[in-house]
Amino acid sequence: MEFGLSEDQRLMQESVRRTLDKVSSLERVRVAAAAHDPKAMDVWHALVDLGVPGMLIAEEYGGMGLALLDAALIAEELGRFAAPVPYVASAVMVPLALAALGSKKQKETWLPKLASGDVVGGIAISERAAGARDGGGVTVGADGKLSGKSLFVLDFGAADVFVVADKAGALYLVDAKAKGLGKVTLTTIDLTRSVGELQFDNVEAEPLVSGDAKAGLQRVLDAGRVMLAANTLGAGWMMIDKAVEYAKERKQFGRVIGSFQAVKHMCAEMASELEPGRSLVWYAAYAFDEIPAEATLMASHAKSYLSEVGRFVARTATEVHGGMGFTDLLGLHFWFKRIGLDRQLLGSPERVRDEAAALQGWRQ
Repeated sequence: MEFGLSEDQRLMQESVRRTLDKVSSLERVRVAAAAHDPKAMDVWHALVDLGVPGMLIAEEYGGMGLALLDAALIAEELGRFAAPVPYVASAVMVPLALAALGSKKQKETWLPKLASGDVVGGIAISERAAGARDGGGVTVGADGKLSGKSLFVLDFGAADVFVVADKAGALYLVDAKAKGLGKVTLTTIDLTRSVGELQFDNVEAEPLVSGDAKAGLQRVLDAGRVMLAANTLGAGWMMIDKAVEYAKERKQFGRVIGSFQAVKHMCAEMASELEPGRSLVWYAAYAFDEIPAEATLMASHAKSYLSEVGRFVARTATEVHGGMGFTDLLGLHFWFKRIGLDRQLLGSPERVRDEAAALQGWRQ
């Protein structure tokens, strides 16, 4: 039995990589970050032309109906190029929430718009995924309206609609222009992506109630964690590639630094630590669609492992560059910060491992 990507998957990933190489250069990323642009339109339109926003949406709603592994391959490339566009929420988590829990009308209303790229979706489930402080989270009143606040909303700035989880784990659709909805952009280390806070003051919301709410929320969370792991994988490999390239050019004591054993060991260790994460991401994405009983555990493994190894790679690749690694001119910090944000979104590695232990019955 062959364990690997199909020819179609390899061609798709290569196509996305070639496209991003053209439209998401370092200079384009730098401009988008400086402008705090949550959706670089030229990059976004290039991805729309490839069908990326509708990757997981069924063909009957205008999407491609592909698997989570296909979406993970795209997330890896977006990480590799630090692409300043919405993806994890809009192309993955929101469509999956609608597919699992949305009514026929809700699917017909939103999925075609998400698939075409005409609408961007944001998701507000961080309190459920990473824990909420006392008094945090969203509550629903007797009239079905939402109150409270939700932090670290993904794909926040460009969103036209939000999927929001309340304290009990039920999911709701909220229009970005709904009366009583306050929006505050949060400043994070990664300026290539938009994260924010939603403030609810008796806000109208449509409940997503067509299935098992608890299972639906967990499914959405699992998918999001796999996407963040894949994103870190791509960003990590870009940092390794840049470190190796620099080591082949930078001279010290009359020799390129790549000829020094210490530098060779640093680069080899980064590669040997990061590459196993690829198998984890692939298997976690495969399990999501084919082995549901393992989906949550494998998503937790992938997210926690890539979070830890990603941090090691980001630090070591910067060290290979020496003082240049910290300069804005080099731009290495865009990948460093992307890896840092991926680590914390939807649960830190410590929290995710704790959840995995509880799932296995290793912790009461």
